[in-house]
Amino acid sequence: KIFAKPDAAALLEKALRSPNYRCRPIAMGTNTDPYQPVERTHGITRSVIEVLARTNHPLSIVTKSALIRRDIDVLAPMAAKGLVKVGISVTTLDSDLARKMEPRASTPVRRIEAIRELSAVGIPVMVMAAPVIPGLNDHEMERILESAKNAGASEAGFIMLRLPLEVRDVFQEWLASAVPGKAQRVMTLVRAMRRGRDYDAEWGTRMRGTGPIADALQQRFTLASRRLGLNQRDLDLDTSQFCAPAPENSAARKQLALF
Repeated sequence: KIFAKPDAAALLEKALRSPNYRCRPIAMGTNTDPYQPVERTHGITRSVIEVLARTNHPLSIVTKSALIRRDIDVLAPMAAKGLVKVGISVTTLDSDLARKMEPRASTPVRRIEAIRELSAVGIPVMVMAAPVIPGLNDHEMERILESAKNAGASEAGFIMLRLPLEVRDVFQEWLASAVPGKAQRVMTLVRAMRRGRDYDAEWGTRMRGTGPIADALQQRFTLASRRLGLNQRDLDLDTSQFCAPAPENSAARKQLALF
């Protein structure tokens, strides 16, 4: 179930107005994709981005939705000021597998096209191969990175499948119904990378796993990134341009309200 927060932009503006606020890059999409289907009609994410654009506040976005292309008109000017970067998550390039894994998400083709359109107007894009599921889509890593690089991505990353308690049973049920012939092997490989468990929450390894299989995957990623010229430089977002919103009852805001 998705809960919408229609007043998110107003709450953000209020927080940015606080004299105690210290500007640091805001990350959208680290827990929940900011471009849920409801965003098409509600425009909550766009309204938040507009507040950040008006105040020159740095922002990073991670999404698997091609809907982000709608907001290029706001994001491109921010990118020109060094205020934004975008991560596009690509799980697979196999359209059949994509329909099984993420039936309501943007297709692989549309995600790569989103990378192309964002990059074309100067918005820095990172491709995230995520989640990498051993025995199911791990063989696609190099193809995903290459397709994204050809579309204009400048950075890359990957995240190993994570199965905390709240999603473990759901994932195993999905495996059994969607890819029954691979279910047992996938879980065997997952446990081999998680010290024999379904999930290992240890900081520093939970995103990549441990052991020979995880090490081999990391090496493949490193070699492919180097060959493709990805991750050649770090992009630090600029916090020096931030300008807090005017106080709610300020003369400036009253003047603007006249127009």
